[in-house]
Amino acid sequence: MSDNNNSQPRLIRKYANRRMYDTHTSTHVNVNDIRQLVIDEIPFQVVDAKSGEDLTRSILLQIIQEAENDGEPIFSSDMLKGIIRFYGPLQGMLGSYLEQSIQTVVDLQTKATAQTSQAWSDFIHKQSPVTGDLMKDYMEQSKKLYQSTQSLFGLFGAPSPAKSEDAKTKKDDEAT
Repeated sequence: MSDNNNSQPRLIRKYANRRMYDTHTSTHVNVNDIRQLVIDEIPFQVVDAKSGEDLTRSILLQIIQEAENDGEPIFSSDMLKGIIRFYGPLQGMLGSYLEQSIQTVVDLQTKATAQTSQAWSDFIHKQSPVTGDLMKDYMEQSKKLYQSTQSLFGLFGAPSPAKSEDAKTKKDDEAT
């Protein structure tokens, strides 16, 4: 979905029957598909198929509402009441503040993700000898467990490693 080579946003037409049609992919889409476009940072615009009215904000609010109803909501009732109180003379200021705050969080998250990925890469690279030693120890323990299991089953007819060693030593002694 993340192949948007031109500067024009994807055009999604919404019809009266509530169906949406992505003109870029020539397929019908749903709200989850629109959410994925947002996540993938693919520019799009939702317009009413008949009037051409821009419905993008309405669809985005619908996505937020559905996300708020599923699982752990981001917005508490008190927070939503506070936002409602800001509509009016302070509306522009709050909108700008929220937009900048969210962008700051996104930027910090992106930076933290990059740093975490690099830190894990460095950690794993430095731990390779330790990991190799752990795997060697694990293989040795597994081998010993297998051998002791074979010894246990040696009681039931399968030769045990200890009995095989005794037989080999006895055979060597007879040969000399």
